[in-house]
Amino acid sequence: MLKNILLSFIPLFVAVDAIGILPIFVSLTEAVEQKVRTKIIIQSMLTAAGLAIAFVLVGKLVFKFLGITMGDFMIAGGVILFCLAIIDMVGPIKKRRIPGPELGVVPLGTPLIAGPAVLTTSMVLASQFGFIPTIVSILLNVLFAGLLFRMSFWLMKFLGEVGSKALSKVTSLLLAAIAVMLVRKGLEQFL
Repeated sequence: MLKNILLSFIPLFVAVDAIGILPIFVSLTEAVEQKVRTKIIIQSMLTAAGLAIAFVLVGKLVFKFLGITMGDFMIAGGVILFCLAIIDMVGPIKKRRIPGPELGVVPLGTPLIAGPAVLTTSMVLASQFGFIPTIVSILLNVLFAGLLFRMSFWLMKFLGEVGSKALSKVTSLLLAAIAVMLVRKGLEQFL
């Protein structure tokens, strides 16, 4: 069982990419106080874990019932991320930096932590290594992402205000690139 957990943990670690998501988290939460940031982290962890576990259990059935392909799912996630990136790039700073109550759910919980790659990987791993090892691996990866987000405070202190604003613009561009990649991969599913 421990071997299966390890074998399912590694692909999910790559799919979650918590280190890659960290700059996006920092830019989205740079102006919020620690108490609110903690609430956002918990909300994103619960959303990501709940969604990934639900997909392991019923994803294939839901997709089949609704006639949705993984390509459809990737394109939809990419379009949402692209819209968020555009708003972040051109929106006024104060408006852009005020997180809504759903920030932990969208975009952090999904599609950033538990996006199409995580959901697809989870469903495949469950069939290869079993439900329990896959669910444990999901929980460990989401916990790692939450711990990394929690430590982002020190990163913010290191960067300062100017560095933080620069990081924000770069991560918005990165978010747009991730969105385009998701749409491209979704389209590749059709071709």
